[in-house]
Amino acid sequence: MTPFRKYTILRRVKDITLGTTLTLALLNGSAVLQSCGGSNDSETEQADGSGASERFGKGVRTYITETSPGNFKITDEVEVDPKQAGAIVNYADGHRDTLSVDAARRLVQSDSSTRQYFNNPSAYHHQSGLSNVLLWGTLGYMLGRSNNSGFANDSRYRSGVYNNPQTFERANRIGENVQKSRISRPSGGRSGFFGGGRSRGFSS
Repeated sequence: MTPFRKYTILRRVKDITLGTTLTLALLNGSAVLQSCGGSNDSETEQADGSGASERFGKGVRTYITETSPGNFKITDEVEVDPKQAGAIVNYADGHRDTLSVDAARRLVQSDSSTRQYFNNPSAYHHQSGLSNVLLWGTLGYMLGRSNNSGFANDSRYRSGVYNNPQTFERANRIGENVQKSRISRPSGGRSGFFGGGRSRGFSS
């Protein structure tokens, strides 16, 4: 065998080996990406909580006033586009805060006086702080509050966070519209590249 032919054969063997190695590496990388993609998707859904897994066709803007230090009441609620939903809070010292739905959700799910509702509703103890008012006002539906009317003291808690019966009555009508516009996003039914697609279903 001439040196030239021997070199050519060795180079072809080397090319085939390198090509096989790259192919295996790419296939393994694809499998890792699929695994990571599915895992992250699941973790994101779990971290979002029940409120974040739902969308609404209608939203509410809630106006809250601190009537005395640490005590809050809802003074008005208006139906708005979901992108404009949130809360405007007027404090006793004169300053004002605007909370988006996400900010309000983080507050009620992390505050010591309301996070118990999400972990163990039967152990929840109602208070008059800001997070409690956010939870039991109409905005609470968008924050992940259960739509279960059988919850103990549900009606009393809801009516108690409003400044008067007229505001509460108006809020009930808005609440019905917000609930009916609820769009649930089921955790299953994924499709598409790396499981990125989701199907949506409607529920009242």
